[in-house]
Parts: sequence; structure tokens; C-alpha cells
Amino acid sequence: MSTRPRRPAARPYRRPRRDPVRILAFEALRAVDERGAYANLVLPPMLAKARAAGTLDARDAALATELVYGTLRRQGTYDEVLRECVDRPLREVDPPVLDVLSLGAHQLLGTRIPSHAAVSSAVELARCVLGDGRAKFVNAVLRRVAARDLDGWLAEVAPPYDDDPERHLGLVHSHPRWVVSALWDALGGGREEIERLLAADNERPTVTLVARPGRATVAELTEEGRAEPGRWSPFAARLADGGEPGAVDAVREGRAGVQDEGSQLVALALADAPLTGADTRWLDVCAGPGGKAALLAALAAGRGAELLAAEKQPHRARLVARALADNPGPVGTVVADGTRPAWRPGTFDRVLVDVPCTGLGALRRRPEARWRRRPEDLDGLTRLQRALLRSAIESTRPGGVVGYATCSPHLAETRLVVGDVLKGLADAGGVGAEWIDARPLLPGVPDLGEGPDVQLWPHRHGTDAMYLALLRRI
Repeated sequence: MSTRPRRPAARPYRRPRRDPVRILAFEALRAVDERGAYANLVLPPMLAKARAAGTLDARDAALATELVYGTLRRQGTYDEVLRECVDRPLREVDPPVLDVLSLGAHQLLGTRIPSHAAVSSAVELARCVLGDGRAKFVNAVLRRVAARDLDGWLAEVAPPYDDDPERHLGLVHSHPRWVVSALWDALGGGREEIERLLAADNERPTVTLVARPGRATVAELTEEGRAEPGRWSPFAARLADGGEPGAVDAVREGRAGVQDEGSQLVALALADAPLTGADTRWLDVCAGPGGKAALLAALAAGRGAELLAAEKQPHRARLVARALADNPGPVGTVVADGTRPAWRPGTFDRVLVDVPCTGLGALRRRPEARWRRRPEDLDGLTRLQRALLRSAIESTRPGGVVGYATCSPHLAETRLVVGDVLKGLADAGGVGAEWIDARPLLPGVPDLGEGPDVQLWPHRHGTDAMYLALLRRI
């Protein structure tokens, strides 16, 4: 009587382990990819909800933040690495699978998480959100990624600097080639400084608060030891690493807000620019979401002036109205298109026009913008920027001051816009404007260039790359 060998007992099915940190990070990346959300807007409420529910503590929240922002910052580099490890074009990989792979790649190449733990956690995440079949694909790909560290992969995928400087820098610092080119043109200089700028774009920015004049003070923001005074703005306070703005009483009460120091400097320079004649009517043309408007309104109130804040989008206008609530002086909010003013020409003494732009100056805060924007976006944006600046000049009375600001250093959005508008007005006759040297209006701030306009930089000033041109209506 023959006996058949017994088959080994099948392993019992093990349910995947749910890791709330990585599931939240994955869901944030899906929101950025699917809905076009910005991580700095979608992630904080997700973290707050998870902490309120007790599923994440402060350390977990910090890890989730690093996974989301690190993955988005390094997306271009990780895509090149994954192309070498996936047996099909990346465009044929389903986006949710690619998000899990990118999270795994960041854990392997951009953090100190041990390789086995990075692969294991990514596979468990894949089992939870994609299913067991796709988890096997994720496991195979990430084991190939784990074969080299980041420097080893860069040596593999990036061309030598001398052969193709822009592509080399783009892969090493994870910026699209066209963005590297645009930043390099605006910055000037050689390899060392462009590398410093690109590296600064990948650093986590400090959270900066603004003490709104007449409503809060820097001393109040710093007295509990959670913040220190800013570097350049007299109203700025920089939160300690990991500090929560919502934990500050003045922020909760609307007497202070979160605002980059570069944005504060733009508002302060416009408020302090010399003009002739009356100084009682101020205008913010593109006021949403209201940060600069709130600072301008407080400054205006201290001088007996009033601010009108205009915003085209109704939902953003509501944010502006909320930011201006309880301002000590007279303010108004209007839903209006700045290119088709709801006010008479020559009405205002000071006008700020902070125009919509590519956002290349805020890549530290919005890392996904570098991958979302395209060079072809510039045509529509620069046409709008010119129209808004012309309208702002026409809205200013002779002798008044206009501040043209943009959170982009791209020359096509900065100096070229201002130059073209001034030339067009001069050719047409009638309304005109002239440059004001903005540099003396940013006292103590170094490296402001030859003027008369000002370009701030993350690596030089620790601010967003804000641009400011000041013009006097003639």
C-alpha cells in the first residue's frame, strides 16, 4: 500500500497591518494627485482630525508630514529611479500604485528608516489600500530600489554636470528642467549659488507668524518661548521647530496670523513708500486669502487710513473678510475683478497688486507646484499680470504708489511684466508711472541687488522668493 507524501499545510492568511501614519500619508498624496489639492492645505486638517481621534501622536504626525512633503519634493528624482526598476513605462502604472511606490522610495532613499522596514511598511500599506496582488508588485520594485542608496541612484540616472548642467541639477535637486533654467536665469551667478537655491527649495521652511500692529506684539508671541523674533520684519516671529500656530492665543483670536516674512516685507515696503499728497485710501487688488490685506489694514488703521480689499473669487473674498474682522480701523471687502475695477480711476493713494503666478517662489511650502506647473502656463498668467498692473496704476491717483508683487522669481513674471506695462503706458500717453527704488524700504535686508526692484530668495534671506516693484503714478 503506497502512501502519498503529505502536502505542507497552507499558511493561514494574515490580514495586513494597518499603519495609520502611512495610510494618512497615502491619502494625502491621493488628494494632491486626484483633486489637485495642495499638501499644505489638505494635510493639516487630516493630521488634526487623526490627533483628535487619538490615532496619531505628535511624533506620528511629524513622520506623516515628512513622508508627504519629502515624497512630493523628490518626486522627479524618485520617478527616474522607479523607471529603472519597473518593467513598463511609468505612465502605465496606476496612480495609486505609483503613490505607494513613491512613498516607499522616499523611505528607502530619503529617510533613515532601515531598508527592510521601509520595504515591509510599503508592502503592508499596499496590501491595505491596493490588495495582495499589487502588493507583490510593490515588493518586487522596492527591493530593486533598495539595491542602491540615493547617491548611487543619482550616479546611475543623472548625466554628468559638464554634459548637461540643467538636467543634472534637476535630477540631483528634484526640480523640472524648465524650472531650473528659469531660476538660474533670474538668479544669475554660477553653479554654487543655483545649487544653494535648489537645495533651499527642498528644506522644510520655518513657520513664521505676523503680529498685526495694534492688535498683537512680537513680545507677546515670543514670551512663552515657543517663538523668536523674525530676522527682517519688525512684526515677525518664527515658531520653534514643530510649533503649532493654533497653540498661540493671538493666532486663535485673529490678532496674529501665519505669514512668510517675505510677504510681510512687501506690505511694509508699500506702506512706507514715499508719496505726495493725501494718504487715506489704500487698495489691495488681489487680496485673497487675506494675509497681506490684514497686515495692510492694521498699518492703515494706525495712520488714519482705510483699506479696500478686492478679490475676484467669492470663496476667497470670504476668507479675506474673515482675516479683516475686528480690524481696529475702517476696512471694506468687495468681490471684484481687478482687471475690470468696481471703483473709479485715480481713487487710491496706495495700491498693492499681488498677482496670480506660477508660485515658483514658494516651492518650500508647496513642493507639488514644481510638478504641476508647465512652461505654457506662463502665457495666460503674464497676460493677466500685465492687465492687473495696468489697472492698478490707473486706480492710483497721481503722486500715489503702486506695489507689484509676485511669489515667483521667473523673469517673465517679474521685471519683464513691469517693464512692458510701463513702456506700453508711455507709448499710449496719458496715464504713466515711474520706478521707485524699493531697496531702502527693506532696511537691514542684505543682498537686494542693483534695484530699483527687489527679489528675495530662500537661500539668501530665508523667505519665499517674493518679488516687489514699487511705482509712482505720474
